[in-house]
Amino acid sequence: GDGCGHTVMYQDSGTLASKNYPGTYPNYTLCEKKIQVPVGKRLILKIGDLDIESQKCESSYLTIQSSSTSHGPYCGNVMPVPKEIILDSNEATIHFESGSHVSGRGFLLSYASSDHPDLITCLERANHYTKAEYSRYCPAGCRDVAGDISGNIGEGYRDLGGQISVTQQKGISRYEGVVANGVPSHDGSLSDKRFIFTSNGCNKSLSLEEGFLSKSQVTASSYWEETNEFGQLFQWSPDKAWLQVPGLAWASNHSSNREWLEIDLGEKKRITGIKTTGSGSTMLNFNFYVKTFTMNYKNNNSKWRTYKGILSNEEKVFQGNSNSGDIVRNNFIPPIVARYVRIIPQTWNQRIALKLELLGCRIMQANSSFTHSMWQKPSQSTETSLGKEDRTVTEPIPSEETNLGLKLTAIIVPVLIVLCLFLFSGICICAALRKREAKGLSYGLSSAQKSGCWKQIKQPFTRHQSTEFTISYNNEKETPQKLDLVTSDMADYQQPLM
Repeated sequence: GDGCGHTVMYQDSGTLASKNYPGTYPNYTLCEKKIQVPVGKRLILKIGDLDIESQKCESSYLTIQSSSTSHGPYCGNVMPVPKEIILDSNEATIHFESGSHVSGRGFLLSYASSDHPDLITCLERANHYTKAEYSRYCPAGCRDVAGDISGNIGEGYRDLGGQISVTQQKGISRYEGVVANGVPSHDGSLSDKRFIFTSNGCNKSLSLEEGFLSKSQVTASSYWEETNEFGQLFQWSPDKAWLQVPGLAWASNHSSNREWLEIDLGEKKRITGIKTTGSGSTMLNFNFYVKTFTMNYKNNNSKWRTYKGILSNEEKVFQGNSNSGDIVRNNFIPPIVARYVRIIPQTWNQRIALKLELLGCRIMQANSSFTHSMWQKPSQSTETSLGKEDRTVTEPIPSEETNLGLKLTAIIVPVLIVLCLFLFSGICICAALRKREAKGLSYGLSSAQKSGCWKQIKQPFTRHQSTEFTISYNNEKETPQKLDLVTSDMADYQQPLM
Protein backbone atom coordinates (compact mmCIF):
# COMPACT_ATOMS: atom_id res chain seq x y z
CA GLY A 1 0.00 0.00 0.00
CA ASP A 2 0.96 3.65 -0.04
CA GLY A 3 2.01 3.46 3.60
CA CYS A 4 5.23 1.63 2.75
CA GLY A 5 8.38 3.67 2.52
CA HIS A 6 12.00 2.65 1.99
CA THR A 7 12.03 -1.05 1.14
CA VAL A 8 14.95 -3.26 0.11
CA MET A 9 14.38 -7.01 0.13
CA TYR A 10 17.20 -9.31 -0.87
CA GLN A 11 17.63 -13.07 -0.75
CA ASP A 12 19.09 -13.28 2.75
CA SER A 13 18.24 -9.93 4.37
CA GLY A 14 16.41 -6.65 3.94
CA THR A 15 15.10 -3.41 5.40
CA LEU A 16 11.55 -2.06 5.56
CA ALA A 17 10.27 1.32 6.79
CA SER A 18 7.05 3.30 6.87
CA LYS A 19 6.48 6.09 4.40
CA ASN A 20 8.40 9.34 4.99
CA TYR A 21 10.57 7.70 7.68
CA PRO A 22 12.14 9.30 9.74
CA GLY A 23 9.57 12.01 9.07
CA THR A 24 5.91 11.77 10.06
CA TYR A 25 3.98 8.95 8.40
CA PRO A 26 0.76 10.00 6.59
CA ASN A 27 -2.80 9.60 7.88
CA TYR A 28 -4.99 6.65 6.89
CA THR A 29 -2.38 4.54 5.15
CA LEU A 30 -1.77 0.83 4.87
CA CYS A 31 1.52 -0.98 4.32
CA GLU A 32 1.58 -4.75 3.92
CA LYS A 33 4.68 -6.59 2.75
CA LYS A 34 5.60 -10.26 2.66
CA ILE A 35 9.23 -10.94 3.54
CA GLN A 36 11.01 -14.27 3.27
CA VAL A 37 14.38 -15.96 3.43
CA PRO A 38 15.46 -19.23 1.76
CA VAL A 39 13.46 -22.35 2.57
CA GLY A 40 14.79 -24.32 5.51
CA LYS A 41 15.97 -21.23 7.40
CA ARG A 42 14.25 -19.28 10.14
CA LEU A 43 13.40 -15.61 9.90
CA ILE A 44 15.00 -13.13 12.32
CA LEU A 45 13.54 -9.62 12.67
CA LYS A 46 14.91 -6.60 14.53
CA ILE A 47 12.84 -3.47 15.05
CA GLY A 48 15.22 -0.55 14.98
CA ASP A 49 12.64 2.16 15.64
CA LEU A 50 8.91 2.27 16.44
CA ASP A 51 7.06 5.56 16.98
CA ILE A 52 3.31 5.17 16.34
CA GLU A 53 0.88 7.69 17.80
CA SER A 54 -1.74 5.44 19.34
CA GLN A 55 -2.39 4.44 22.93
CA LYS A 56 -4.60 1.39 22.42
CA CYS A 57 -3.47 0.23 18.94
CA GLU A 58 -7.00 0.68 17.61
CA SER A 59 -6.35 2.61 14.41
CA SER A 60 -2.55 2.73 14.16
CA TYR A 61 -0.35 -0.31 14.82
CA LEU A 62 2.25 -2.73 13.51
CA THR A 63 1.83 -6.52 13.44
CA ILE A 64 4.06 -9.39 12.29
CA GLN A 65 2.30 -12.59 11.26
CA SER A 66 3.73 -15.93 10.21
CA SER A 67 1.98 -19.20 9.38
CA SER A 68 2.00 -20.28 13.04
CA THR A 69 2.41 -17.18 15.20
CA SER A 70 1.34 -13.55 15.42
CA HIS A 71 3.34 -10.76 17.07
CA GLY A 72 1.77 -7.45 18.03
CA PRO A 73 -0.02 -5.21 17.67
CA TYR A 74 2.73 -2.73 18.60
CA CYS A 75 2.10 0.98 19.12
CA GLY A 76 2.61 3.79 21.62
CA ASN A 77 3.39 2.51 25.09
CA VAL A 78 0.77 -0.22 25.34
CA MET A 79 3.24 -3.09 25.34
CA PRO A 80 7.03 -3.25 25.16
CA VAL A 81 8.47 -3.82 21.70
CA PRO A 82 10.89 -6.78 21.55
CA LYS A 83 14.31 -5.97 20.17
CA GLU A 84 14.45 -9.27 18.32
CA ILE A 85 11.81 -11.66 17.01
CA ILE A 86 12.75 -15.17 15.83
CA LEU A 87 10.08 -16.99 13.86
CA ASP A 88 9.69 -20.72 13.27
CA SER A 89 9.13 -20.22 9.54
CA ASN A 90 11.05 -18.62 6.69
CA GLU A 91 8.41 -16.02 5.81
CA ALA A 92 6.13 -13.47 7.45
CA THR A 93 3.78 -10.61 6.61
CA ILE A 94 4.49 -7.11 7.91
CA HIS A 95 1.26 -5.15 8.42
CA PHE A 96 1.29 -1.44 9.26
CA GLU A 97 -1.88 0.60 9.46
CA SER A 98 -2.39 4.26 10.42
CA GLY A 99 -5.41 6.39 11.29
CA SER A 100 -5.65 10.05 12.15
CA HIS A 101 -2.66 11.36 14.07
CA VAL A 102 -0.48 14.43 14.57
CA SER A 103 3.06 13.07 14.82
CA GLY A 104 5.05 9.85 14.71
CA ARG A 105 7.97 8.47 12.73
CA GLY A 106 6.34 5.10 12.08
CA PHE A 107 8.68 2.12 12.04
CA LEU A 108 11.97 0.81 10.66
CA LEU A 109 12.92 -2.86 10.85
CA SER A 110 15.53 -5.19 9.42
CA TYR A 111 15.45 -8.93 8.83
CA ALA A 112 17.80 -11.76 7.94
CA SER A 113 17.93 -15.54 7.90
CA SER A 114 18.94 -17.64 10.88
CA ASP A 115 22.42 -17.90 9.35
CA HIS A 116 23.03 -14.41 10.73
CA PRO A 117 22.12 -14.33 14.44
CA ASP A 118 24.36 -11.24 14.87
CA LEU A 119 22.02 -9.11 12.74
CA ILE A 120 21.94 -5.38 13.50
CA THR A 121 19.61 -2.60 12.33
CA CYS A 122 20.44 0.43 10.19
CA LEU A 123 20.37 2.68 13.25
CA GLU A 124 23.05 0.99 15.34
CA ARG A 125 26.29 2.86 15.86
CA ALA A 126 29.78 1.59 16.40
CA ASN A 127 30.06 3.35 19.76
CA HIS A 128 27.19 1.22 21.04
CA TYR A 129 29.77 -1.52 21.58
CA THR A 130 32.55 -1.53 24.16
CA LYS A 131 34.72 -4.31 22.78
CA ALA A 132 37.85 -3.37 20.86
CA GLU A 133 37.02 -5.85 18.09
CA TYR A 134 33.69 -7.30 17.04
CA SER A 135 31.80 -8.59 14.02
CA ARG A 136 28.18 -7.99 13.03
CA TYR A 137 25.87 -8.67 10.09
CA CYS A 138 24.54 -5.58 8.30
CA PRO A 139 21.20 -6.01 6.50
CA ALA A 140 20.64 -4.98 2.92
CA GLY A 141 19.02 -1.60 2.41
CA CYS A 142 20.75 0.68 4.95
CA ARG A 143 22.38 2.79 2.26
CA ASP A 144 19.46 5.20 1.85
CA VAL A 145 18.51 5.43 5.51
CA ALA A 146 19.12 8.97 6.82
CA GLY A 147 22.35 9.40 8.74
CA ASP A 148 25.73 11.11 8.57
CA ILE A 149 29.04 9.39 7.98
CA SER A 150 32.41 11.00 8.61
CA GLY A 151 35.79 9.79 7.48
CA ASN A 152 37.29 7.76 4.67
CA ILE A 153 35.06 4.72 4.22
CA GLY A 154 37.27 3.25 1.55
CA GLU A 155 35.08 0.33 0.67
CA GLY A 156 31.82 2.21 1.22
CA TYR A 157 28.47 0.70 2.03
CA ARG A 158 27.27 -2.31 0.05
CA ASP A 159 23.66 -2.41 -1.09
CA LEU A 160 23.58 -6.13 -0.32
CA GLY A 161 24.67 -5.78 3.27
CA GLY A 162 26.99 -8.40 4.68
CA GLN A 163 29.30 -9.32 7.51
CA ILE A 164 31.53 -6.57 8.86
CA SER A 165 34.48 -6.71 11.24
CA VAL A 166 35.22 -3.55 13.20
CA THR A 167 38.23 -2.52 15.25
CA GLN A 168 38.04 0.45 17.60
CA GLN A 169 41.15 2.62 17.81
CA LYS A 170 42.16 5.97 19.22
CA GLY A 171 40.65 8.93 17.38
CA ILE A 172 42.52 11.35 15.14
CA SER A 173 42.28 15.10 14.73
CA ARG A 174 40.66 15.18 11.29
CA TYR A 175 38.73 12.80 9.05
CA GLU A 176 38.71 13.25 5.30
CA GLY A 177 35.43 12.68 3.49
CA VAL A 178 35.19 10.61 0.31
CA VAL A 179 32.61 9.21 -2.09
CA ALA A 180 32.40 5.42 -2.28
CA ASN A 181 29.69 3.38 -4.00
CA GLY A 182 27.54 6.48 -4.30
CA VAL A 183 27.63 7.17 -0.54
CA PRO A 184 29.33 10.46 0.39
CA SER A 185 31.01 10.82 3.75
CA HIS A 186 31.73 14.17 5.37
CA ASP A 187 34.89 15.72 6.72
CA GLY A 188 35.07 15.08 10.45
CA SER A 189 36.87 16.75 13.31
CA LEU A 190 38.57 15.45 16.45
CA SER A 191 36.96 12.42 18.11
CA ASP A 192 37.79 10.10 20.98
CA LYS A 193 37.54 6.94 18.92
CA ARG A 194 37.67 5.86 15.32
CA PHE A 195 36.41 2.67 13.77
CA ILE A 196 38.37 0.63 11.23
CA PHE A 197 36.58 -1.84 8.97
CA THR A 198 38.80 -4.81 8.22
CA SER A 199 38.64 -6.58 4.87
CA ASN A 200 39.82 -9.82 3.30
CA GLY A 201 42.93 -8.14 1.85
CA CYS A 202 41.86 -8.38 -1.79
CA ASN A 203 41.82 -4.62 -2.31
CA LYS A 204 45.40 -3.85 -3.24
CA SER A 205 46.38 -1.70 -6.17
CA LEU A 206 46.67 -3.74 -9.35
CA SER A 207 48.57 -0.92 -11.06
CA LEU A 208 51.43 -1.20 -8.60
CA GLU A 209 53.66 -4.22 -8.18
CA GLU A 210 56.22 -4.01 -5.37
CA GLY A 211 55.97 -0.23 -5.45
CA PHE A 212 56.45 0.16 -9.20
CA LEU A 213 53.95 0.60 -11.99
CA SER A 214 52.94 -2.77 -13.38
CA LYS A 215 53.47 -3.83 -16.95
CA SER A 216 49.77 -3.79 -17.59
CA GLN A 217 48.99 -2.44 -21.04
CA VAL A 218 46.56 0.46 -21.38
CA THR A 219 44.90 1.20 -24.71
CA ALA A 220 41.99 3.37 -25.75
CA SER A 221 39.56 3.94 -28.59
CA SER A 222 41.20 7.35 -29.18
CA TYR A 223 43.09 10.06 -27.34
CA TRP A 224 43.25 13.83 -27.53
CA GLU A 225 46.25 15.78 -28.75
CA GLU A 226 46.18 19.39 -27.54
CA THR A 227 48.27 22.27 -28.90
CA ASN A 228 48.41 25.27 -26.60
CA GLU A 229 48.79 28.90 -27.54
CA PHE A 230 52.57 28.60 -27.51
CA GLY A 231 52.53 25.76 -30.01
CA GLN A 232 53.34 23.06 -27.44
CA LEU A 233 51.83 19.63 -28.09
CA PHE A 234 50.26 17.73 -25.20
CA GLN A 235 49.12 14.15 -25.60
CA TRP A 236 46.36 12.93 -23.30
CA SER A 237 47.34 9.37 -24.14
CA PRO A 238 46.09 6.17 -22.41
CA ASP A 239 49.42 5.51 -20.64
CA LYS A 240 48.68 8.60 -18.52
CA ALA A 241 45.47 7.04 -17.19
CA TRP A 242 47.10 5.53 -14.08
CA LEU A 243 46.21 7.42 -10.93
CA GLN A 244 49.81 7.19 -9.72
CA VAL A 245 51.17 8.98 -12.81
CA PRO A 246 51.26 12.75 -12.18
CA GLY A 247 50.21 15.26 -14.80
CA LEU A 248 47.72 14.80 -17.59
CA ALA A 249 44.98 12.18 -17.64
CA TRP A 250 43.67 10.12 -20.53
CA ALA A 251 41.16 12.07 -22.63
CA SER A 252 39.31 10.81 -25.69
CA ASN A 253 39.44 12.60 -28.99
CA HIS A 254 35.68 12.23 -29.45
CA SER A 255 32.72 12.82 -27.18
CA SER A 256 30.48 9.77 -27.48
CA ASN A 257 29.54 6.77 -25.39
CA ARG A 258 31.43 4.56 -27.83
CA GLU A 259 34.76 5.63 -26.38
CA TRP A 260 36.56 3.23 -24.07
CA LEU A 261 39.71 2.72 -22.05
CA GLU A 262 41.05 -0.85 -21.95
CA ILE A 263 43.46 -2.41 -19.47
CA ASP A 264 45.29 -5.69 -19.98
CA LEU A 265 46.38 -6.99 -16.59
CA GLY A 266 48.66 -9.61 -18.14
CA GLU A 267 46.86 -12.49 -16.46
CA LYS A 268 43.47 -13.28 -14.99
CA LYS A 269 42.98 -11.42 -11.71
CA ARG A 270 40.25 -10.77 -9.18
CA ILE A 271 39.14 -7.14 -9.45
CA THR A 272 37.19 -5.89 -6.45
CA GLY A 273 37.01 -2.14 -7.06
CA ILE A 274 38.03 0.95 -9.03
CA LYS A 275 39.09 4.49 -8.11
CA THR A 276 38.54 7.29 -10.60
CA THR A 277 39.24 10.98 -10.90
CA GLY A 278 39.10 13.60 -13.66
CA SER A 279 41.62 15.89 -15.31
CA GLY A 280 42.93 16.88 -11.87
CA SER A 281 42.86 19.89 -9.64
CA THR A 282 46.22 21.10 -10.97
CA MET A 283 44.86 21.51 -14.51
CA LEU A 284 43.14 24.83 -13.83
CA ASN A 285 42.18 25.40 -17.46
CA PHE A 286 40.23 22.16 -17.68
CA ASN A 287 37.31 20.70 -15.79
CA PHE A 288 37.04 17.27 -17.41
CA TYR A 289 35.59 14.26 -15.63
CA VAL A 290 33.35 11.21 -16.18
CA LYS A 291 30.03 11.30 -14.33
CA THR A 292 28.85 7.74 -15.02
CA PHE A 293 30.39 4.68 -16.67
CA THR A 294 29.87 0.98 -17.33
CA MET A 295 32.30 -1.93 -17.28
CA ASN A 296 33.06 -4.70 -19.78
CA TYR A 297 35.44 -7.57 -19.20
CA LYS A 298 36.77 -10.70 -20.88
CA ASN A 299 39.51 -13.33 -20.80
CA ASN A 300 41.68 -14.83 -23.50
CA ASN A 301 39.80 -15.82 -26.67
CA SER A 302 36.44 -14.88 -25.20
CA LYS A 303 33.84 -12.25 -26.02
CA TRP A 304 33.33 -9.04 -24.11
CA ARG A 305 30.77 -9.33 -21.33
CA THR A 306 28.87 -6.54 -19.64
CA TYR A 307 29.14 -6.24 -15.88
CA LYS A 308 25.74 -6.53 -14.20
CA GLY A 309 24.72 -5.90 -10.63
CA ILE A 310 23.82 -8.83 -8.41
CA LEU A 311 20.41 -7.38 -7.59
CA SER A 312 19.27 -7.18 -11.22
CA ASN A 313 20.08 -8.57 -14.62
CA GLU A 314 20.58 -5.13 -16.11
CA GLU A 315 23.80 -3.38 -17.01
CA LYS A 316 25.37 -1.80 -13.94
CA VAL A 317 25.89 1.96 -14.27
CA PHE A 318 28.47 3.26 -11.80
CA GLN A 319 28.38 6.73 -10.32
CA GLY A 320 31.64 8.46 -11.15
CA ASN A 321 32.98 11.90 -10.32
CA SER A 322 31.22 15.16 -9.60
CA ASN A 323 34.33 17.30 -10.11
CA SER A 324 37.72 16.95 -11.74
CA GLY A 325 39.85 16.62 -8.60
CA ASP A 326 38.26 14.29 -6.03
CA ILE A 327 38.82 10.54 -6.06
CA VAL A 328 35.71 8.33 -6.11
CA ARG A 329 35.69 4.62 -5.38
CA ASN A 330 33.28 1.95 -6.59
CA ASN A 331 33.29 -1.70 -5.55
CA PHE A 332 32.50 -4.66 -7.77
CA ILE A 333 30.06 -6.93 -5.95
CA PRO A 334 30.53 -9.64 -7.03
CA PRO A 335 34.16 -9.17 -8.09
CA ILE A 336 35.26 -9.25 -11.72
CA VAL A 337 37.55 -12.16 -12.54
CA ALA A 338 39.18 -11.35 -15.85
CA ARG A 339 42.36 -10.33 -17.63
CA TYR A 340 40.93 -7.51 -19.75
CA VAL A 341 38.60 -4.75 -18.56
CA ARG A 342 37.09 -1.78 -20.36
CA ILE A 343 35.74 1.40 -18.82
CA ILE A 344 33.03 2.88 -21.04
CA PRO A 345 32.02 6.47 -20.13
CA GLN A 346 28.31 7.17 -20.34
CA THR A 347 28.06 10.79 -19.20
CA TRP A 348 30.81 13.38 -18.66
CA ASN A 349 31.56 17.06 -18.12
CA GLN A 350 33.01 19.01 -21.08
CA ARG A 351 35.25 16.17 -22.30
CA ILE A 352 35.84 12.51 -21.45
CA ALA A 353 38.92 12.45 -19.21
CA LEU A 354 39.91 9.83 -16.70
CA LYS A 355 42.55 8.67 -14.28
CA LEU A 356 42.00 5.38 -12.50
CA GLU A 357 43.31 2.69 -10.24
CA LEU A 358 42.07 -0.92 -10.19
CA LEU A 359 41.88 -2.74 -6.87
CA GLY A 360 41.98 -6.47 -6.24
CA CYS A 361 44.44 -9.31 -5.96
CA ARG A 362 45.99 -12.17 -7.85
CA ILE A 363 44.03 -15.38 -8.09
CA MET A 364 45.96 -17.63 -5.73
CA GLN A 365 46.05 -21.27 -6.74
CA ALA A 366 45.46 -22.46 -3.21
CA ASN A 367 46.72 -25.96 -2.45
CA SER A 368 48.29 -26.16 -5.88
CA SER A 369 50.12 -29.37 -5.00
CA PHE A 370 46.86 -30.93 -3.87
CA THR A 371 45.09 -29.86 -7.05
CA HIS A 372 48.00 -31.09 -9.12
CA SER A 373 47.96 -34.55 -7.56
CA MET A 374 44.20 -34.77 -7.69
CA TRP A 375 43.60 -33.91 -11.33
CA GLN A 376 46.71 -34.95 -13.25
CA LYS A 377 47.19 -38.39 -14.72
CA PRO A 378 48.95 -40.73 -12.29
CA SER A 379 51.71 -41.64 -14.76
CA GLN A 380 54.41 -40.50 -12.33
CA SER A 381 52.91 -40.97 -8.89
CA THR A 382 53.81 -42.62 -5.64
CA GLU A 383 50.81 -44.92 -5.65
CA THR A 384 51.07 -48.70 -5.45
CA SER A 385 48.42 -50.79 -7.19
CA LEU A 386 47.68 -54.12 -5.60
CA GLY A 387 46.38 -56.58 -8.18
CA LYS A 388 42.91 -55.71 -9.34
CA GLU A 389 41.83 -54.26 -6.01
CA ASP A 390 40.70 -50.65 -6.01
CA ARG A 391 42.94 -49.29 -3.30
CA THR A 392 46.19 -47.34 -3.11
CA VAL A 393 49.19 -47.45 -0.82
CA THR A 394 51.70 -44.62 -0.71
CA GLU A 395 55.31 -45.77 -0.92
CA PRO A 396 58.27 -43.61 0.17
CA ILE A 397 60.54 -42.40 -2.61
CA PRO A 398 63.49 -44.85 -2.76
CA SER A 399 67.06 -43.65 -2.65
CA GLU A 400 69.78 -44.80 -5.07
CA GLU A 401 71.06 -47.37 -2.58
CA THR A 402 67.57 -48.74 -2.12
CA ASN A 403 67.15 -48.94 -5.90
CA LEU A 404 70.32 -51.00 -6.22
CA GLY A 405 69.18 -53.33 -3.48
CA LEU A 406 65.81 -53.79 -5.12
CA LYS A 407 67.42 -54.60 -8.45
CA LEU A 408 69.76 -57.20 -6.92
CA THR A 409 66.92 -58.69 -4.92
CA ALA A 410 64.74 -58.86 -8.00
CA ILE A 411 67.45 -60.83 -9.87
CA ILE A 412 69.16 -63.03 -7.27
CA VAL A 413 66.23 -64.19 -5.15
CA PRO A 414 64.06 -65.63 -7.96
CA VAL A 415 67.13 -67.32 -9.57
CA LEU A 416 68.12 -68.98 -6.30
CA ILE A 417 64.57 -70.17 -5.70
CA VAL A 418 64.30 -71.65 -9.19
CA LEU A 419 67.67 -73.42 -8.89
CA CYS A 420 66.81 -74.87 -5.51
CA LEU A 421 63.45 -76.11 -6.69
CA PHE A 422 65.01 -77.55 -9.83
CA LEU A 423 67.71 -79.46 -7.94
CA PHE A 424 65.41 -80.65 -5.18
CA SER A 425 62.76 -81.90 -7.61
CA GLY A 426 65.33 -83.64 -9.80
CA ILE A 427 66.94 -85.41 -6.86
CA CYS A 428 63.60 -86.64 -5.57
CA ILE A 429 62.43 -87.94 -8.93
CA CYS A 430 65.73 -89.66 -9.75
CA ALA A 431 65.79 -91.33 -6.36
CA ALA A 432 62.27 -92.63 -6.88
CA LEU A 433 63.07 -94.02 -10.36
CA ARG A 434 66.18 -95.80 -9.18
CA LYS A 435 64.26 -97.33 -6.29
CA ARG A 436 61.62 -98.67 -8.66
CA GLU A 437 64.30 -99.96 -11.06
CA ALA A 438 65.90 -101.84 -8.24
CA LYS A 439 62.62 -103.60 -7.55
CA GLY A 440 62.34 -104.71 -11.21
CA LEU A 441 59.68 -102.29 -12.38
CA SER A 442 59.68 -101.47 -16.08
CA TYR A 443 59.07 -97.96 -17.33
CA GLY A 444 58.80 -98.86 -21.04
CA LEU A 445 61.64 -96.66 -22.30
CA SER A 446 65.17 -97.87 -21.83
CA SER A 447 66.55 -94.57 -23.07
CA ALA A 448 64.97 -92.85 -20.10
CA GLN A 449 66.79 -95.19 -17.74
CA LYS A 450 70.17 -94.59 -19.40
CA SER A 451 69.98 -90.88 -19.93
CA GLY A 452 68.68 -89.94 -16.50
CA CYS A 453 65.43 -88.62 -15.29
CA TRP A 454 65.24 -85.04 -16.73
CA LYS A 455 63.03 -85.95 -19.69
CA GLN A 456 60.32 -87.04 -17.29
CA ILE A 457 60.13 -83.54 -15.80
CA LYS A 458 57.55 -81.44 -17.63
CA GLN A 459 57.77 -78.27 -15.38
CA PRO A 460 60.13 -78.27 -12.43
CA PHE A 461 58.32 -75.16 -11.09
CA THR A 462 54.73 -74.07 -11.50
CA ARG A 463 53.65 -70.52 -10.55
CA HIS A 464 50.29 -71.08 -8.96
CA GLN A 465 49.67 -67.54 -7.80
CA SER A 466 51.40 -64.25 -8.59
CA THR A 467 51.01 -60.67 -7.58
CA GLU A 468 52.35 -57.82 -9.70
CA PHE A 469 53.93 -55.12 -7.53
CA THR A 470 54.22 -51.81 -9.42
CA ILE A 471 56.44 -49.14 -7.92
CA SER A 472 56.72 -45.70 -9.55
CA TYR A 473 58.92 -42.76 -8.70
CA ASN A 474 58.45 -39.01 -8.69
CA ASN A 475 61.75 -38.39 -10.37
CA GLU A 476 61.18 -38.11 -14.12
CA LYS A 477 64.76 -39.27 -14.80
CA GLU A 478 64.08 -42.65 -13.19
CA THR A 479 62.36 -45.44 -15.03
CA PRO A 480 59.59 -47.14 -13.07
CA GLN A 481 60.57 -50.63 -12.02
CA LYS A 482 58.13 -53.52 -12.13
CA LEU A 483 58.97 -56.37 -9.82
CA ASP A 484 57.15 -59.71 -10.11
CA LEU A 485 57.14 -61.21 -6.68
CA VAL A 486 56.20 -64.86 -6.77
CA THR A 487 54.11 -66.44 -4.07
CA SER A 488 54.03 -70.21 -3.96
CA ASP A 489 51.37 -72.48 -2.61
CA MET A 490 54.09 -74.80 -1.34
CA ALA A 491 54.48 -74.62 2.41
CA ASP A 492 58.25 -75.09 2.21
CA TYR A 493 58.86 -71.66 0.56
CA GLN A 494 57.78 -68.23 1.65
CA GLN A 495 57.60 -65.03 -0.34
CA PRO A 496 60.87 -63.10 0.14
CA LEU A 497 60.52 -59.87 2.09
CA MET A 498 61.71 -56.69 0.38
